[in-house]
Amino acid sequence: MSDEATPIAYTALQPGTPVQTSDGVEFGSVQAVLVVEEVDVFDGIVVLTLVGSRFVDADRVGDLTTTYVRTTLSADDVTQLPAPDDSPVYRADATDDTGNSLADRFGRMFGRGKWKREG
Repeated sequence: MSDEATPIAYTALQPGTPVQTSDGVEFGSVQAVLVVEEVDVFDGIVVLTLVGSRFVDADRVGDLTTTYVRTTLSADDVTQLPAPDDSPVYRADATDDTGNSLADRFGRMFGRGKWKREG
């Protein structure tokens, strides 16, 4: 298996994936993916940083890959990131291998967990 970064959709993003500034400096890791449930749209990510959880809006997320998330943020922008609000939070459950849809089958085939809404 290759360690090469492969582009992915937000639905395949795994918790713990490193998050980088626009110039490739790591500043945290993916804690959760936020989705606007009513319209099934990616809203952004919650990033676990040294100073706590911070929200990165979807408009500031550049590249989503299997090995990192690269944002369009500078190092100065990162210091101004807000804490997450009350948007729905989803976490990947790698142990959930249920379902018969095509997406469920591909998820099992590629080791991708199902996203479950928290709380």
